[in-house]
Amino acid sequence: MTLKIGIDVGGTNTDAVVVDADGKVLAATKSATTPDPFDGIRESLSKVIADVDREQITQAMLGTTHPANAIIQRRDLERVGVLRLAAPASLGVRPGASWPKDLLATIMGPAEIIRGGNEFDGSEISPLDEDAVRRFAEKCAGDVAAVAVSAPFSPATYDHEQRAAEILVEELGADFSVSMSHRVGALGLLERENATILNASLLGVARNVVNGFHAALVENGLSVDAFLTQNDGTLMTADEAVRFPVLTLGSGPTNSMRGACSLAGLSDALVIDVGGTSADVGILVDGFPRESTAAIEVGGVRTNFRMPDLISIGLGGGSVVRVGENGVAVGPDSVGYRVVNEALVRGGSTLTLSDISVRSGRLTDFGDPTLAEGIAEDTVRAAMTWVDDQIRIMADRLKASRHALPLIAVGGGSHLVPDDVPGVTEVVRPNNHAVANAYGAAIAEASGTIDRVFRYEGPGREACLEEARNLAIEAATRSGADPTKVRITSVQEVPLSYVPGQACRVQVKAAGPLAS
Repeated sequence: MTLKIGIDVGGTNTDAVVVDADGKVLAATKSATTPDPFDGIRESLSKVIADVDREQITQAMLGTTHPANAIIQRRDLERVGVLRLAAPASLGVRPGASWPKDLLATIMGPAEIIRGGNEFDGSEISPLDEDAVRRFAEKCAGDVAAVAVSAPFSPATYDHEQRAAEILVEELGADFSVSMSHRVGALGLLERENATILNASLLGVARNVVNGFHAALVENGLSVDAFLTQNDGTLMTADEAVRFPVLTLGSGPTNSMRGACSLAGLSDALVIDVGGTSADVGILVDGFPRESTAAIEVGGVRTNFRMPDLISIGLGGGSVVRVGENGVAVGPDSVGYRVVNEALVRGGSTLTLSDISVRSGRLTDFGDPTLAEGIAEDTVRAAMTWVDDQIRIMADRLKASRHALPLIAVGGGSHLVPDDVPGVTEVVRPNNHAVANAYGAAIAEASGTIDRVFRYEGPGREACLEEARNLAIEAATRSGADPTKVRITSVQEVPLSYVPGQACRVQVKAAGPLAS
């Protein structure tokens, strides 16, 4: 028997599970996420493996909010040099032009646009100015911790980015970090460049996360393969996560969605994940979260890397409820992990949605219900009506058609979800729903994605699609997937009617279970 550990760090709790090869949950636990998130990781890890055979554990998966919090809170970010290979094109918009000023001041180092880059068909905009790359390296020496390199259409033709990165490493040292945009984002220069800059700024955070995760495993006597979960619900090796931390920013809600999918046995459904601070609603399509087609803002910065299509709101078990002259107000602030001490039913002095849920009868195993008897019926009715309305609105906004879908309720705060929600066929609460996020991490697969422009004229459509499929399979295998079990999970074609040569943007994703 081989076992896997799944850990997910949320804003309120750090959840952990141990599952066997068939996906059965053998152990599960929750620990408070303290100001030092590694405390929760260590505590959850030690508790969840207490009664299982450690010799059987072969893999450990982590989903974490560290990189996202670093951007939102503007802390622990590294200074980055930015090199765009596009001149004489794109000179009108400088790198970071639309960024929030505080984030720009924290991250942005020297930034230049030099000659280089390619058109959609691979032809050069202009030859790469290698001397300008070397001059830029001189400006960056001793001033920045990493450089972000971007170029037009580099997901299709990345030779110039790769050569520029080689020169930067030659000039600045073999250990110097360079993030190339074709490894981070999709087509769309400015958003991809933004994502690459964020990625470069997070490299130090990523190293700390991976080192802390390895340390927690070693402290518990575990020598296993370590992985981190990505935004699309699949895995990347810990070594890959150190190089591409920006690809983990949305992993928390995605873990919950993948866990909900497997626990409920449903491949097409709405999923609501309610924690202590917030609620996220997404939609599953063929077992994977539907990806957003719009540009995603992270910390006020537009990006275009893969992110799930989600709606989030400040609604959770720790949300503060206030009663005033204008009625009842809920959140958006929350007591978070302190709900176990500050909620009224736990002997605290703060009225929270958990207290309201206990008083209404939805939550039955949290604290002393007699301590909630003093809450007025009108307050309970108003607060629960607000909660129900918000959940209904979020579900309606995400539905892609009139066709009704089931709603899977997961997370520690899912007791707030009513049994009947207008517009959905049923509300499903699977076993182990409270730790669906950690379960989603434990069962996640490795994946690979390509996003390129092909010219069907000449080789033909089928030959181009076959090349795209093979590239996606190779990428999934590099991420750790078993090459004999990799499958294509999606193929999207977007014809580019405004350019010659039957050009078409092709996006292919492949996924498969981890190699044993």
